[in-house]
Amino acid sequence: MHLFRTTSGIVIQNAGTWHAVPETNWDALLEVTGLAAYLAQVAASSPAIDAPATDSILAPIVSQEVWAAGVTYFRSRTARMEESKDAGGGSFYDRVYAAERPEIFFKATPQRVANPNQPMHLRGDSKWMVPEPELTLCINSRGEIIGYTVGNDLSCRDIEGENPLYLPQAKCFKLCAALGPAILIQTEPPAPTTRIHLQIDRAGVPAFEGETTLSQLKRTPSELAGFLFRDNTFPTGTFLMTGTGIVPGDEFTLQSGDIVNITIDGIGTLVNPMA
Repeated sequence: MHLFRTTSGIVIQNAGTWHAVPETNWDALLEVTGLAAYLAQVAASSPAIDAPATDSILAPIVSQEVWAAGVTYFRSRTARMEESKDAGGGSFYDRVYAAERPEIFFKATPQRVANPNQPMHLRGDSKWMVPEPELTLCINSRGEIIGYTVGNDLSCRDIEGENPLYLPQAKCFKLCAALGPAILIQTEPPAPTTRIHLQIDRAGVPAFEGETTLSQLKRTPSELAGFLFRDNTFPTGTFLMTGTGIVPGDEFTLQSGDIVNITIDGIGTLVNPMA
């Protein structure tokens, strides 16, 4: 079952049909105990409606923060080590990949999250920016993973590579994250065979394409969520990006006008132009 936030209200898609959700408060809805069962009851008891227009779909976030986990795929470890080797920070990423404690950092407030199809922002002081396609956990205030969505952790590789202490500037700026188009509501994590696919179009043709599967994710979603909630509270829940296993080559950087398409099997495709 897929949960959407739109300009005309909250809707669900279930077995090919669409239904309006009577709850109008997004934050309260994500806190409902037994959310999957509640939404199944809504689908079973309410009439079908027309599918929402594509341009009416909003990011599935209102007051939640967005956090992110880094170096959770071997490919990400390798890329981070390479980009920071001249600054002496290469060993940091190897060590965190192997450590019990994951790297977890703050990514975005809601105002910094782009809706599906909304342009994301390319920093003016970065010359090497890439999208990072990530399975993103939707977690309620009780620390329960209630669903999964597609996330784009837009990142400045040159700023982070210059000095690991510049990570906040490399990661957190206006419209630096995107979420959507929907939350897959289910209690079990997606299967390890779940595919994450990235395609970047430039002037109407693919400029980069790559994919990975969740089998390459070193840490489980529940493990990452557990570390995020250690000695921390999220009154309206939170989103946690789980890291990327797709990193374009060192010669690639995003340009204004590029279109980033991120597809995760069973969840959907998140599309954002770059501005």
